[in-house]
Amino acid sequence: MSLIVQKYGGTSVGTPERILNVARRILETQQAGNQVVAVVSAMSGVTNRLIELANEVTGENEPTEREMDVLLATGEQTTIALTAMALNAMGSKAVSLTGAQAGIETDGVHTKARISNISPAGVHELLDDGNIVILAGFQGKTPDGKITTLGRGGSDLTAIAMAAAIDADLCQIFTDVDGVYTCDPRVVPEARKIDEISYDEMLEMASSGTKVMQSRSVEFAKKFGVVFEVRSSLNNNPGTLVKEETMSMESVVIRGVSLERAQAKVTISGVKDKPGTAGKIFGAVSDTNLLVDMIVQNVSQTGITDISFTVHKDDVAKAEKALEPILSDLGDDTQVEAEDGIAKLSVVGIGMRSHSGVAAEMFKALSEAGINIEMISTSEIKITVTVAEEDIDRAAQVMHDAFGLAEE
Repeated sequence: MSLIVQKYGGTSVGTPERILNVARRILETQQAGNQVVAVVSAMSGVTNRLIELANEVTGENEPTEREMDVLLATGEQTTIALTAMALNAMGSKAVSLTGAQAGIETDGVHTKARISNISPAGVHELLDDGNIVILAGFQGKTPDGKITTLGRGGSDLTAIAMAAAIDADLCQIFTDVDGVYTCDPRVVPEARKIDEISYDEMLEMASSGTKVMQSRSVEFAKKFGVVFEVRSSLNNNPGTLVKEETMSMESVVIRGVSLERAQAKVTISGVKDKPGTAGKIFGAVSDTNLLVDMIVQNVSQTGITDISFTVHKDDVAKAEKALEPILSDLGDDTQVEAEDGIAKLSVVGIGMRSHSGVAAEMFKALSEAGINIEMISTSEIKITVTVAEEDIDRAAQVMHDAFGLAEE
């Protein structure tokens, strides 16, 4: 008997009909002789509607993050109850559990909590009693019992973490796509599905815009060696296996192209170029739990420099507010400017470690297409640039063609 964790995203459970479809798939998995823990997200659109309701009742005031967690956690609780009801109506034994009831403990950072511990004894007891466990994704509790949520895509993290905690034999991430593609098929129609991808490549693609998986969940899977499969809940096609890298993976120089829209560049100009300045800037930003990606510092001119970084455009106001109290410490004429309407384009592949010329090929192809690059950032297996958001779809197609990703 195998122990399987399955995760179903919001679109997979977006309607009563789809919930019934998911319930049938879960039941088939159990009837094949397996124990099953199914992690489900809120129904498609529910989380956004809850956020709208919060904004309607608070007006111009920011809803408190503690109460936002209490509110948002109800989306998944609705789905777990409906899924368990569907399974019970089919003659199975199913029990729904919130994150807290399943023993998922987190730190106290509301809306972006991190899992600190899982006590799965209760889950094992229910499984051993013949139950299918339907678990609410995206949520947990602090040691003193406060409800917390794990941020967007947190159901992926719940599934991976629970699979590690209960030593599952298999973890399947069901979504509305067949797996991980060389690029978003909606942007590049000839993009193809990748059969196997390494944790590092998946992590870089997730962090640079591929929305199939939340990046923190991939980090967790790598840390604890959880092999997982990304596949569709709407058919039975094989998906993409995410695992430790193998020798054969290194022969592919570029694995995929990722894009991320709705980005903004925050520039702090007139900064004194001295030790401790960058630490003060990004310490202030970090205190607000903002996710900063690309960072560029210009060459110092007469002891004065500019520092730029990218954030999601929705976080610009929070970044500016965080920097305001320290501006006078950074320089006499220091100013903060924000520019939106930009997007990030990344090429990813562990083969870049042993192949040169990738950056040159990338920049040449974009130049020939008349696409201007604003910022550049690199890691061992990824190169990221920012371009005008209006150019991002064309830039993705250019990159996909330049590296021959449509070919097997």
